[in-house]
This record gives sequence, structure tokens and C-alpha cells, in this order.
Amino acid sequence: MSEAVFLHDWENDEGLMDDFEITEGALEGVEILLASYTYENYSGDAFVLFRKGGKLYEVNGGHCSCYGLEGQWDPEETTVAELRHRLTEGNLGRYYGNEFADELSAVLDRIEKEAGGGA
Repeated sequence: MSEAVFLHDWENDEGLMDDFEITEGALEGVEILLASYTYENYSGDAFVLFRKGGKLYEVNGGHCSCYGLEGQWDPEETTVAELRHRLTEGNLGRYYGNEFADELSAVLDRIEKEAGGGA
């Protein structure tokens, strides 16, 4: 897989680690595929997709003006099919201000290509 895609307020994994208040140990063995975070009008929304041990995981976070993303690093296992369904039938990646649907779709295309058409 090519380099990670960092969008909006994140340029690298350091910003991600700072905002979630996690250590490098939390990212050991992790291949970040896509990470998007927007902070606007005192509120923020985040989405992270990563691969670890051959499995896909996502982290979703959000906050109002009172807090940040701290304590919200809670990876959940996911699949390409689940993410595609949420892209086409839901609003994943289409949140006002934190839009990443096109980039996520491209990442999922690469994952499927790597897997030989199915993941």
C-alpha cells in the first residue's frame, strides 16, 4: 500500500497521536491508511482507518468545545464491504466540514486491488 492519506487538520501521525493523546506504542504494527480530522467552530470530527495484522480497523471521534479527542482511541474491526456500504447507503465521509468519501473510496479500491479483487 502507498503512503497514508492525511486530510484536513492532520498532516502526519504525530498530529493524530497528539489529538487522541496516545503514545507511539498504540500505533505499533499499525499501517495508517486514511486519517481525517477537522476542527472548526470549537468542535471536531475524526476518522482513522488502519491495518494491523492483516485486519482493518477504524476509529471515530468527535468533540464539542469543552473537550478534544482524548480518550476516544477505540479501534473497531471493520471490513471493506462494511465501509463501502456506509459510503453508499449512509453518510460516511460526508460530514459537513470533514469530507473524505472520495479519498476513502480510493483507499478501499487499493485494498481490493492488493487482495486480487476481494477483501
